[in-house]
Amino acid sequence: MRYRLFGRTGLRVSELFLGTMGFEDARESRRIIDAYADAGGNVLDTASAYGNGEELLGSVLERRDRFVLATKYTLSRDPSDPNAAGNHRKNLGLSLEQSLRRLRTDHVDVLWVHIWDRHTPLEETIRALDDAVCAGKVLYTGISDAPAWVVARANTLAEWRDRTSFAGLQVPYNLLRRDAERELLPMAEAFGMTVAAWAPLAAGVLAAGPRSRRVDPETLSERERTARAAVRAVADELGAAPAQVALAWTRSRSPVVHPLVGAADVAQLTESIGGLDLVLPADAIRRLEAAVPFELGFPGDFIAECESSTFVFGDHATSVTGR
Repeated sequence: MRYRLFGRTGLRVSELFLGTMGFEDARESRRIIDAYADAGGNVLDTASAYGNGEELLGSVLERRDRFVLATKYTLSRDPSDPNAAGNHRKNLGLSLEQSLRRLRTDHVDVLWVHIWDRHTPLEETIRALDDAVCAGKVLYTGISDAPAWVVARANTLAEWRDRTSFAGLQVPYNLLRRDAERELLPMAEAFGMTVAAWAPLAAGVLAAGPRSRRVDPETLSERERTARAAVRAVADELGAAPAQVALAWTRSRSPVVHPLVGAADVAQLTESIGGLDLVLPADAIRRLEAAVPFELGFPGDFIAECESSTFVFGDHATSVTGR
């Protein structure tokens, strides 16, 4: 397992993150965590809203300091209480305290904002998160499921006001769902953020074997069937599992992307880890992407066209390179 820095921090995180949302059995969960750690993995991701997920993780987690333990807040703790959800200071404080008790720890290494709350000012969220960092209950922060402009504004405010900036971003990202390429991935790269790509297997659609048992072929769209077939064809050519090809594709798109994988058992985790050395040939990437076309849309496509236009950038439009 190789490591990268978490955003613009000194924290080392493994190239594959382990999501614990699906943990149900304590014994199997402990086996999965041990196998992940033995392979060099060190990021465990949970959330306040994952049922009894935090409680279970806290009960089986050994060698606590060996892991980068991450959880999330925002989602409702009590549907009848209007202040038991959202990104405001009250919910942050109460949700964090609840998570710490469940996880049996005095701090989390990363606290993610679970989703953008349009009713809470960003200034309040940034200040409350920074206070949690200053109190030692949180070491680093990240944000999930938010528009690029929201993340960019939040980090700009944090920099101006000497607050803790978001070091990580969580977004859904896979061959079938590439929306993040329009604004979110470029924004994350510009701010030096780490990207945790959730649903990298498209909820099992791009996998095979046990991981796709819950996928009913009859319910798949034509696009999903085409993508599934393309992934399998490349996997057969390379002697790899379809899941490994799907994960390798997400990693091929940007150096800041870390697939966030789940595992129902050690076998599934082993399969994911076994594909970390898989590098897809350029032709394989082209065929995968041709199978399920994606349009960047405006302004990305328009700007790309203009970059080589002498009308826009003069006679040296194609002779200028980056730094």
